[in-house]
Amino acid sequence: MKTIKSNVFKCIALSAVALSPLAIEAKNLNIAFTQTMDSQYGAAAKAFQSELDKRSNHEFKVDLKPAGALGGEREVIESLQLGITAMTISSTGPLGNFDKDVYLFDFPYIFKSYDHAHKVLDSSIGQNMLKGLSNHGIKGLAWGENGFRQLTYNGPAILKPSDMDGNKIRTMENKVHLATFKSLGSAPVPMSWTEVFTALQQGTIDGQENPINLAVTSKLYEVQKQASMTQHFYSPAVIAMSQSYWDGLSQQEQQWVQESANVAAKAMRESRAKLEAEAMTELTKQGMTIHTVDIEPFIEATAPIRKKLASDMGFTQQLADIEAMN
Repeated sequence: MKTIKSNVFKCIALSAVALSPLAIEAKNLNIAFTQTMDSQYGAAAKAFQSELDKRSNHEFKVDLKPAGALGGEREVIESLQLGITAMTISSTGPLGNFDKDVYLFDFPYIFKSYDHAHKVLDSSIGQNMLKGLSNHGIKGLAWGENGFRQLTYNGPAILKPSDMDGNKIRTMENKVHLATFKSLGSAPVPMSWTEVFTALQQGTIDGQENPINLAVTSKLYEVQKQASMTQHFYSPAVIAMSQSYWDGLSQQEQQWVQESANVAAKAMRESRAKLEAEAMTELTKQGMTIHTVDIEPFIEATAPIRKKLASDMGFTQQLADIEAMN
């Protein structure tokens, strides 16, 4: 009888330990992104990881998956919709394929400065766009930042729009970007970022366009000799979660995740500014020629496509609203 009672008490004790908060297994949460850990994406991911760990008292186990470990941006966004991947930090490039409203932020020369871009993204315009992603199985948490996009390439200098004639430039899989480069006479080549370095190395494409600091973190200076500071697009980044993963969290957990995403977005903007400032010096040191460009002719050259895109996609009023916020 004593043995039976002893075993019962042991089972009760073990059950109590198993149900205690310290014994509950941490929730796994993976964050996939295509850039390296030393990029602004990595800075945002690490900030999110640290902040969520602190706020949740170690309730979450956050695994960082950089450098395309789980696929390109489009593949990762699709896996978010399916609930396979919990979270991503992604450029807006492929997002327009899932929610056409996001294309508005990809218009050429729509933002005049970083302050202008931040003002719009942090306003009801930007926040409503994040909310709209929920209709597509994606929980938009916060706007991070890639920065203004520039050209890197091999061949003659690109200083004015006509210099782009015939250049095979890698773009994201984004119809606004493709239409813009075609309007400038370029031959845009949509391609996953994970394939770009090899394509540049082999000469399949002449160049690519991205925030300039990416040329450092991805070592594009090894395969590209020139850069032109055209600032043709401002590129936000979205910090997003699988809607199904979000829906499975408690209200308290959702608050922790949202607050951590806000911290990550701030860290991403700060990292972009730091990396961008350092990139110019480093690229020159690595032998790349960097051209300062008068962007006014590019703004004028893209005015017709900007107007057409706004009309075709129903963004005429939104475009006017954004311009008025400058």
